[in-house]
Amino acid sequence: MIAELGHFCLVLALFVALVQAVVPMVGAQRGNLAWMDLARSGSVALFGLIVLAFAALTYCYVVSDFSVMNVFENSHSDKPMLYKVSGVWGNHEGSLLLWILILSGFSLAVSLVGGNLPPALRARTLAVQAMITCGFLLFILFTSNPFARVPGLEVPLNGRGLNPLLQDPGLAFHPPMLYAGYVGFSMAFSFAIAALIEGKVDAAWARWVRPWTLVAWVFLTFGIALGSWWAYYELGWGGWWFWDPVENASFIPWLSGTALLHSAVVVEKRDALKSWTILLAIVTFSLSLLGTFLVRSGVITSVHAFATDPTRGLFILGLLLVAIGGSFTLYAVRAPALKGGGLFAPISREGGLLINNLLMSTASATVLLGTLYPLIADALDLGKVTVGAPFFNRVFLPLMVPLLVLMAIGPLLSWKRADLRGVFGRLKGALIVAALVFAGTFLATGGGLAQVGAAAGMTLAAWVLVGTLVELADRVRFLRSPLADSLRRLVGLPRSTWGMVLAHGGMGLVVIGVVGNTAWKAESIQTLRPGESRELAGHTFTLQGAAPIQGPNYEALRGDIVLSREGETLARLAPEKRLYTTPPMPTTEAGIHSNGLSDYYAVIGDPTDDGGFVTRFYYEPAVPFLWYGALFMGLGGLVSLSDRRHRVGAPTARRVSPAKAASPPAPAPAE
Repeated sequence: MIAELGHFCLVLALFVALVQAVVPMVGAQRGNLAWMDLARSGSVALFGLIVLAFAALTYCYVVSDFSVMNVFENSHSDKPMLYKVSGVWGNHEGSLLLWILILSGFSLAVSLVGGNLPPALRARTLAVQAMITCGFLLFILFTSNPFARVPGLEVPLNGRGLNPLLQDPGLAFHPPMLYAGYVGFSMAFSFAIAALIEGKVDAAWARWVRPWTLVAWVFLTFGIALGSWWAYYELGWGGWWFWDPVENASFIPWLSGTALLHSAVVVEKRDALKSWTILLAIVTFSLSLLGTFLVRSGVITSVHAFATDPTRGLFILGLLLVAIGGSFTLYAVRAPALKGGGLFAPISREGGLLINNLLMSTASATVLLGTLYPLIADALDLGKVTVGAPFFNRVFLPLMVPLLVLMAIGPLLSWKRADLRGVFGRLKGALIVAALVFAGTFLATGGGLAQVGAAAGMTLAAWVLVGTLVELADRVRFLRSPLADSLRRLVGLPRSTWGMVLAHGGMGLVVIGVVGNTAWKAESIQTLRPGESRELAGHTFTLQGAAPIQGPNYEALRGDIVLSREGETLARLAPEKRLYTTPPMPTTEAGIHSNGLSDYYAVIGDPTDDGGFVTRFYYEPAVPFLWYGALFMGLGGLVSLSDRRHRVGAPTARRVSPAKAASPPAPAPAE
């Protein structure tokens, strides 16, 4: 009964979405306010129906209703309740329903808080959202029904269970975060399509679209970080990024979304780059749809991918072609009519943000090419080609170097025209610190050609971090005004400024983590008997023993490893080798000790015939800085989002006058 109710809600939601996609769009064309207002009430009804459908599926999982095929395939009565609930989105059908729920949630949010939007723009935006929702509802109803019943009259006594790799707290929260990021970019896309239909893009439009883009970016940032953290501690290989196709599928729209955020600033402040910003909004959501196709089409193999049949992939491909092809066709027709804004010199705040956009977009295209090239080569019968980490490291990392250099320079540039010599004058402290970091890192690691790259990487991190602090000090006139005045300015800074400082500083921390972990990581693989030890990075790992334990739905071999330094015990690590019974599958649980600067990581494997155990020990220098950096970046987005000037309908910021722009450099206005 509950399953039938859920299916009925989806069918009714499709009807509501169709009405919402057509009537408000026609109403906006005719100027009929009653028809345009239908977009708001339709969003409420659509969200309510999807919530009911999602609640119905969740209920089926909680009560273990194995007459529902989706529950039978992905749950088991012995599973802990957390994984029964997370099992709802731990599969293709359920995760697609979660996708639609979030999609309708964004539409509801716009309808509730977008009261200051022009009625025609709001109606068209919500109508475009409804069109996207229609496509996914058709997909789920015709190819991926989560409420389909198990064939036959007999209800199975138990289910097949959830993939053990997904039975982890990190994976319980990672997909909703990631989907909120993916789907959130649909709002920027819908605003862009609505603007193209109206033929109007201005500073007010940019101010309305930025908060939704920022929300999506924050969710995607946290989602990617959670996925990386899960891979680090769960898979047992000691790594945090593999350039896996599905990892790339989330990273690609993150890069283009970051470019979109910065591009929208130029539209808002200077009424420039309008056509480019519209294009970025279309491309970013198109890349999110492409990621959906890669994950669900069965064309790639990944620990993250859903194993699905080709018919589903063809449906998504058709949806992809309609959405992307239609939006690009509209862009080609309407974009030339968008009037450009004010001119600016190459050395200016606008110029810096444009370079940021070009580098980010090129990086996104590079990762996309590397991800798709094996598929293209296979389709053209060019043989099996593998594109792995060496390719991405060689082509992606060089693009990041000028971007990181620019991160410290860009915020200090003035709008329209800037004095680059004056900017570097204010960055003298950052240059000195960066030079000291290079020399110190190079000497501390023994010198040699092999350490030049690592020292350069740490130098870039120092440049970004100190440059961000210099920009903050410049805003409050530190050392140029009385300390009390500087403190008052510091307290009165807009939240968007603090958000930028946190986000840019977070990127500097991420660079420390990437460089430090890549350059100085150490590992050791060996067989140890109880009582034997192995030295690694100045620390001693001693295997005390290993014993079997019984988990709620698995059996495990748990090791007891003492981590010590110079005879002093620092921690006891308890890595596990688990064997799940339903479905039968082995997994690895690493034992990790962190001192806040580095991690010490232990994995236990199978026993040997002579009473020993295969063990792997890793020294993971600077890896915590990856999580610190991601946290700071996400928090920076949230703080910036809380700025009242970034709320929908907030007054448009005053543009910089030509006279002011031509004046001597001054602290740049807040982003």
